[in-house]
Amino acid sequence: MSFEIAAESYDRFMGRYSRHLSAQLAELAGVAAPQRALDVGCGPGALTGELVRRLGAEAVSAVDPSERFVAAVRERQPQVTVERAVAEQLPFPDRSFDAVLAQLVVHFMDDPLAGLREMARVTRPGGTLAACVWDHAAGGQGPLSAFFRASHELDPAAPAESERAGAQQGQLGELFRAAGIGEVRETVLIASVVHPSFEEWWEPFTLGVGTIGAFMDALDDAGRARLRELCREALPPEPFTVKARAWAARGVAN
Repeated sequence: MSFEIAAESYDRFMGRYSRHLSAQLAELAGVAAPQRALDVGCGPGALTGELVRRLGAEAVSAVDPSERFVAAVRERQPQVTVERAVAEQLPFPDRSFDAVLAQLVVHFMDDPLAGLREMARVTRPGGTLAACVWDHAAGGQGPLSAFFRASHELDPAAPAESERAGAQQGQLGELFRAAGIGEVRETVLIASVVHPSFEEWWEPFTLGVGTIGAFMDALDDAGRARLRELCREALPPEPFTVKARAWAARGVAN
């Protein structure tokens, strides 16, 4: 999936939730100085910033396939080594890092097993790998669940992410084990975000991000208005809290 969108748009759409996962994922991976760490699929840099806080910028590297996200992280974290690359082809030698993390990325990899194996390749033996994916299963508790329920009420053929790799309980751990990663442990991460109004929650869905943006663009004015009302009906009275769940896994490189 392409994310050639402005970093600020992604921040408003998903960053408002994902930044609440970064410290939890880094803690799960045991990230601490003097380690060297890699952020795979860094996006605009939510996790990158947490790794810098823990390790210092010179100990952190990051990759993302989006040219605009790479540029954003280079501007926000000028001392971090940031490369444009996909997870399946990391531009680093074997055993380069003590910790390799992928926040909300595995389900977007073209080949998740190849991506995880590549992450393990660049991790030193005994080093840590960690990843998380939103609970996008049907009836799940991800940050987009209310939108997905409303969009499927409007159009049963609307896109969803329930079939993406790792989006259902237990799948991420299975992928880790299949990739040859050892000592796999699974857990749950929670992001709780207070929305002061429905409009504040809704507006980022209009910014053209990912498959949701493409779906919204394809609707006519009446369809968008109906979807908006279905979303409003699916949410509690304002202000309201979205408590989003992410599946997470941690393992050790062999």
